[in-house]
Amino acid sequence: MPLRNVEWKIAFYDTRPYDCDAFTEANKEFFYNIDFFDFHLTEKTALTAKGYDVVCAFVNDTINEAVIKKLSECGVKLIALRCAGYNNVDLKAAELAGIKVVRVPAYSPNSVAEHALALLLSLTRRVPQAYLRTKTGNFTLNGLTGRDLHGLTAGILGTGRIGKIMAEILAGIGMNVEVYDIYPDMAWAEQHNFKYVQLTQLFTDSDVLSLHCPLTEDTKYIVNAQSLQLMKHDAVIINTGRGALIDTTALIHSLKKQTIGGAALDVYEEENKYFFDDWSINVIRDDVLARLLTFPNVIITAHQSFLTTNALKAIAETTLSNIRSFYDGPELNNEVRNADNA
Repeated sequence: MPLRNVEWKIAFYDTRPYDCDAFTEANKEFFYNIDFFDFHLTEKTALTAKGYDVVCAFVNDTINEAVIKKLSECGVKLIALRCAGYNNVDLKAAELAGIKVVRVPAYSPNSVAEHALALLLSLTRRVPQAYLRTKTGNFTLNGLTGRDLHGLTAGILGTGRIGKIMAEILAGIGMNVEVYDIYPDMAWAEQHNFKYVQLTQLFTDSDVLSLHCPLTEDTKYIVNAQSLQLMKHDAVIINTGRGALIDTTALIHSLKKQTIGGAALDVYEEENKYFFDDWSINVIRDDVLARLLTFPNVIITAHQSFLTTNALKAIAETTLSNIRSFYDGPELNNEVRNADNA
């Protein structure tokens, strides 16, 4: 019989209907008291956590030192991230405040890799333009010429779970695969006949560059003006990792000069103000994002690569299990410590 945790209260921030549905279903096994808020966790909203034992946050919530101080004053004992990334959390401040942090290190790597593939095919076969044409009765093909991926070189930057799946998918459609990771898995690469190369060679060789590495001090702006100059003029970049892996200003410069073939992005460095909200009747004041949206060879989706029923179920179950492990002790599942950012 599941242990009833009716006395534990959890405040969920930045939630959408699909979050509510997934967590409400998963909570049938846990019986937590959950309140869903559709606004972000920020310095202005942190005091709404008063009376809650746990806050559950997402990628675009702000969990800096000031927010953590307020959460501590509110009596919060645990920050449960329902995502893999934790670069938005000040782990040192959380440690000093005595607040534990947990995350979902993996939910459905297939969902992200498959979305990356969908972006790649949509970009190289002009699917959005074709769709918009036929919706208006325009069945001409001028300007829709695509490119075979078979026989081209795919560069996979980061060979964690998602990067490995993406590499295997692209190999399955006949692409030559080169990979880069600071922690190479040589046995896996040998098994699939993939080649680990130096970073500069990855940029030089790739017809398709797909980003799957975490955001760290070393990987921030790993795609920059210098690395873009190494790339082929018709190469395309796919980013379903973190927005700040790309220096977007440098990318725009390359797109304007037509020294890069295009980009498909599911993430953007300054996405937290815009993604997951409806701005269709408002002015987008972010000039960089607005400029990106004007390019015909750029596709942007709003951080939806995780959004499958499989992934949502896994995220909900893992998040609530993490909270249960904190409740039961002494082991804490999927804890993120300050040393992890060292």
